[in-house]
Amino acid sequence: MNGRDRLYLLESEFSDEGLPGRSFYCKDCITVEGLLAAFPASAARLEVIRQPYPRPRAEIVELLGEANQNLPCLVLAEGGFVNEIETLLAALHTRHGFPERHP
Repeated sequence: MNGRDRLYLLESEFSDEGLPGRSFYCKDCITVEGLLAAFPASAARLEVIRQPYPRPRAEIVELLGEANQNLPCLVLAEGGFVNEIETLLAALHTRHGFPERHP
């Protein structure tokens, strides 16, 4: 892996085979997309990779295993990952200079 953290997000809009004719977004991914857009200097410290919705998500499975496909996910340059939203937001603050989420 390169020397930067990788942030994996779902594509902003996607469909779900189980719910045909409708389009969706992931609320946690959209929250993170908003942070990236609002704080581009902090966002520049990350490698951002957008993934399609359907599982299996091959790149994530290869990196983290089939049980860890939830997105958004921050894969840490030194190893490990965070894919729970509150912990991920805290890591974006401490590791990349994004403002803190207000409690």
